[in-house]
Amino acid sequence: MEFTIKSGSPEKQRSACVVVGVFDNRKPSLSADLIDRASGGYISEIIRRGDMEGKLGSTLLLHNVRGTLADRVLLVGLGKERDFRESEFRSAVRAAVRLLNETGSYEAVVYLTEEKVKRREVAWRVEHAVVVAMEAVYRFDQMKSQPAEVRRPLRKLTLSVPQRSDLGDGEAAAARGLAISHGMDLARDLGNLPGNICTPAHLAERAQALAQDLGFKCEVLERNQLEELKMGSFLSVTNGSDQPPKFIVLEYSGAGKKQKPCVLVGKGITFDSGGISLKPGLDMDQMKFDMCGAASVFGTFAAIAELKAKINLVGLVPACENMPNGRATKPGDIIKSMSGQTIEILNTDAEGRLILCDALTYAERYEPVAVVDIATLTGAMVVALGHIATGLFSNSDSLARALLNAGEESFDRSWQLPLWEDYHDGLASNFADFANIGTRAGGSITAACFLSKFAKKYDWAHLDIAGVAWKEGKEKGATGRPVPLLTTWLLSQENAA
Repeated sequence: MEFTIKSGSPEKQRSACVVVGVFDNRKPSLSADLIDRASGGYISEIIRRGDMEGKLGSTLLLHNVRGTLADRVLLVGLGKERDFRESEFRSAVRAAVRLLNETGSYEAVVYLTEEKVKRREVAWRVEHAVVVAMEAVYRFDQMKSQPAEVRRPLRKLTLSVPQRSDLGDGEAAAARGLAISHGMDLARDLGNLPGNICTPAHLAERAQALAQDLGFKCEVLERNQLEELKMGSFLSVTNGSDQPPKFIVLEYSGAGKKQKPCVLVGKGITFDSGGISLKPGLDMDQMKFDMCGAASVFGTFAAIAELKAKINLVGLVPACENMPNGRATKPGDIIKSMSGQTIEILNTDAEGRLILCDALTYAERYEPVAVVDIATLTGAMVVALGHIATGLFSNSDSLARALLNAGEESFDRSWQLPLWEDYHDGLASNFADFANIGTRAGGSITAACFLSKFAKKYDWAHLDIAGVAWKEGKEKGATGRPVPLLTTWLLSQENAA
């Protein structure tokens, strides 16, 4: 979709549709009031009759409104004016874009970006309008033999800003929002692909193509190279699969060689059966989403490269399947990680941490500013935080604060949980340095504690995205999170450099 930024009065816009807001006390927004005056009170009459009460997300499409140059005017409910914050703004934009896309309005001028959102400037409103609009029109139908056709799909949105002096900030914000959206679309596409197509080899091929298209480096390490590196923990997960493992290394250089990189590590389990500790059959199909951490690394690289950010960034993606066969790792086996630490496998379904730990050790060679790993790691995270917030763990208070702030800014929020030494006791083993799981209690925390044992040489954070990486039910599919959080955080590193 194409986005442009404009400043001007709504009744003077020649467009297929002009979008304005109404608050739920039946109070028209400023842009709606301007149309009302031009139309001789037509909008006021609509509101007086109760056809539009302003409930959040409600819509009413009007045709041939006198005094205006647009073909149609779309009224969107904004909810209570005193409660109009980030969530309400995004909901209103989403409702508007969905209706525009469904009704054949191939282009529109949106005035919702002129509405004041508490504590948020014009640039924030424009960026989020772009992200929400792109989310609203996203479709994944490439696996269908006959994809459903959208009648005259929405192709262009013009976002209005209050003053001409806002145009520059608005255009920069639209570019950020579009880059983040492209990254999210890539992450969603990869996550939504079935496991028989999105194999470790497919991820490697997509990484190489992405690097070539956007101008960064990509290297793919094969099994023999992983054996030379002594990545015994990663390789133990691949034993039961016929698909060869791939260790994908991405390098984006947007700053000087002396600037140390940030490193993103993404869990790339392209299908997780649980291995010998086999998962229940119900909902096992959703385990194709177990590579969404890897997908978010790809998506973030796409966004950062599109914006030509002045940072150095490394992406590490250990990619493999977790399957059961006669060669598969068994509960009770002891393996040696790349770090030299030994691990007793008590549950082969706790495999994500086993591939991530070797990647965290590999990250040491970059002497990074910070390392963030992203993983659909534990079902316990869903119990703890539901499907709203990402679980955040870190050995650095400053890094944790930066990620939390980026989540608030991008509305891709996270919540910090503890990494106290007391929790490490749950990983004790009589036979190895430690086990790969603890008890059910605090399962997300002990998983993070496990990873922290391999991240002692740098500032590190772990994002457990098990609750936010995909949706179930009618809207089943990958979400593209946490690409907005990661991109926003990395762009803040650019400004701090």
